[in-house]
Amino acid sequence: MLPANYALVGDAALLLGGALACFAGYRQFKIVLVLSGFFAGALAASATMSSTNTTGLVAAALVGGLAGAVVLFFAYFIGIALAGAGLGALVAHIGWSWLGAGDPPAALLIVLAICGAIGAMVLQRYVIVVATAFGGAWAVLAGGMALAADRAATHGAPTGDVWIPYPAGGPAERWMPIAWIALGLAGTAVQLGTSSGRKRKGS
Repeated sequence: MLPANYALVGDAALLLGGALACFAGYRQFKIVLVLSGFFAGALAASATMSSTNTTGLVAAALVGGLAGAVVLFFAYFIGIALAGAGLGALVAHIGWSWLGAGDPPAALLIVLAICGAIGAMVLQRYVIVVATAFGGAWAVLAGGMALAADRAATHGAPTGDVWIPYPAGGPAERWMPIAWIALGLAGTAVQLGTSSGRKRKGS
């Protein structure tokens, strides 16, 4: 979460980081891991602070973000498994919200996360490509919507409140899954094409 005064910077970082992950996630996987770790750590740490304590929110976000970045940087294979698990959880959320059924059941989240983690370890290259492409596509859409001041990007959070980084899920965002799938497929195609080209040059 970010205070409203810092939302523009956070939105832009989310958009740019998402674009990097979407179209170059496999080639720059360690960078994507560090950015993902920072983002996740910042969210987790700032969630423990009061939304009215701007200084505490920023400090907690920085400390938590750095801790998350360091953990994922030195845990490469754990990061691969987490990327697959994150993709599985994201699919569950997007799919369930498309049905208009609210939050997905915990059992479904766990099963899809486990399947994603196992798949990531067995088929590392392809799962990394798909996970970063679709995860990056979500970040691009989330950051773009927030930068465009779309109220749907914050689920109607009141002005001055902290930013909520999960835009998909209400009737105002029914187009989100379609745009997410289209952008994710585009990122997957670009990554597979560029990584295959590098392999041919190296052979």
